[in-house]
Amino acid sequence: MNLLKCLTLFLMAMVITGCSNNDIKRNETFENALSSTVKNQQNKEIEIHSITDFRWDKAYLFPPYTPQESIEKKLGIEFEDPSNISSRDDIYLFVFLHEGKVVQYAEINRQKADFTMDGKEYLTPSEDVLKMERY
Repeated sequence: MNLLKCLTLFLMAMVITGCSNNDIKRNETFENALSSTVKNQQNKEIEIHSITDFRWDKAYLFPPYTPQESIEKKLGIEFEDPSNISSRDDIYLFVFLHEGKVVQYAEINRQKADFTMDGKEYLTPSEDVLKMERY
């Protein structure tokens, strides 16, 4: 009987661990591509789909100091922010969703630029222009 209890507890722990943010990939390739675009002073906007190589249907952009509660409210799901953006002013956080689940995220260095989505709540693959305002 003790073996059965131990096995049950182990399986429950595996299920809980499997549902964590550990499965969500930080997309450093996207981060590097966007960083290169920002470095080119001629660029004022970028179509996000041109630098993504994965499936997504919504992309959210969170500015520095965004609280955890605001992120979850906007996404409409639980998401533990791995970047700790609520206490950072050096990055923006991109969160990509596919079919209502977070699939990837990216930490975007500010590089003397502010990013906007032109008033949109989120970007989609067909409406994905990210604007850059330099300072």
